[in-house]
Amino acid sequence: MTTSKTAPPPQDVERDNPADALRQRLEQKTAVIGIVGLGYVGLPLARAVHEAGYRILGYDVDQKKVDCLKRGENYLQHLGSDLTEALAASDRFEATSAPDRLGEADVILLCVPTPLGEHREPDLTFVLESTHMVAGVLRRGQLVVLESTTYPGTTRQEMMPILESAGLECGADFFLAYSPEREDPGRKDSTTASIPKLVGGVDEISGDLAMAFYTRIIRKAHRVSSAEVAEAAKLLENIYRAVNIAMVNELKVVLAGMGIDVWEVIEAASTKPFGFQPFYPGPGLGGHCIPIDPFYLTWKAKAIGHATKFIELAGEINAHMPAHVISRVMSALNDEGKSLRGSKVLVIGIAYKPNIDDVRESPAAEIIRLLQDAGAEVSYHDPHVAHFPKMRKYKIDLASTPLTEQTIGEQDAALIVTDHDAVDYALLGRSAKLIVDTRNAMARAGGGSARVVKA
Repeated sequence: MTTSKTAPPPQDVERDNPADALRQRLEQKTAVIGIVGLGYVGLPLARAVHEAGYRILGYDVDQKKVDCLKRGENYLQHLGSDLTEALAASDRFEATSAPDRLGEADVILLCVPTPLGEHREPDLTFVLESTHMVAGVLRRGQLVVLESTTYPGTTRQEMMPILESAGLECGADFFLAYSPEREDPGRKDSTTASIPKLVGGVDEISGDLAMAFYTRIIRKAHRVSSAEVAEAAKLLENIYRAVNIAMVNELKVVLAGMGIDVWEVIEAASTKPFGFQPFYPGPGLGGHCIPIDPFYLTWKAKAIGHATKFIELAGEINAHMPAHVISRVMSALNDEGKSLRGSKVLVIGIAYKPNIDDVRESPAAEIIRLLQDAGAEVSYHDPHVAHFPKMRKYKIDLASTPLTEQTIGEQDAALIVTDHDAVDYALLGRSAKLIVDTRNAMARAGGGSARVVKA
């Protein structure tokens, strides 16, 4: 898409009622939608917006991503090449790294990272920098929506003053809302357009306009009373998962000491048709949500004088799981008369969840670091991740090892961290001497002569 494909700001936004002008453009699908951040959230969102018939101006600071999109090349494996090829061929999509172009958009959606700082404090750097960027091009009649996960009050207390510093009034000249992303990379049974969307404005008219937009791209949008409610609801969704995963992780350790298989226990409890939802243990939390989002609420709670002991305890339990896995590996090797120091350990899967190439916050990074610190000779196999990516906290220089009978047989232990479907578990079971399984993958696969220890 060339610059000429995106229409200039319409004259109707200069009328006395910019809200009505924007609503009309949304209804007629003549509005231009700007998406800031073309990653795991922004790119699937672009597909939903494009399929709904709107023009899209996709912005990213990474020129490599912009160039890939212009060529129709995919840089997120789980989304497939059909998406990027369709966007590149369309006259309703343009990717850019020029921030001033966002002035052309009628709706601007911020899909930027919200990581944690060194001391588990919220890092709003990307949100605030993006907001300042938008403030620099803000004009009457624009709707700005934050989709990044954050603590309650961010949209109103942090973003709104920055945007109003441009001299425009929120709720009269421009509009501001919060609508949290609910992406689950790799999931096949739902898409961005089919997952219900929460929408909360900082004022009534902003909420109305945000609903007017999302109801045209998402199958079902749920209006809440404020941006703060939507922000808190997103945190609750992920805290709920983090706490329940911590419970089964703790139960795993306790039951193992009793000689009881936690996986069988969960399967048995799942036969109850009410009052129980299964959660499963693992080697630690990974991804862009569960390991991070709960600490946004704990930080905010401390800021207003409250403690979140339950959430923090869950975080401690989950954060300890990589160390627990190493302990199980050491114990299993000791039973074979071997020390972890000097042993060859093949890690199976380094993505944070099955069947994707996403390694953000993957527990595999900490597990590999702990293995190397203990003196093990570590290699890994992941059919979706050819090279261990650069990370802020970890300096791991490894490439994926082919999974063959020879490479498996050379190892003292294979450690299953991520249970990708593409892994040949039958080969692993036949060729390995010892398998430490954090995902119950070998029980599901069945067969094999290797000794299997669950962790």
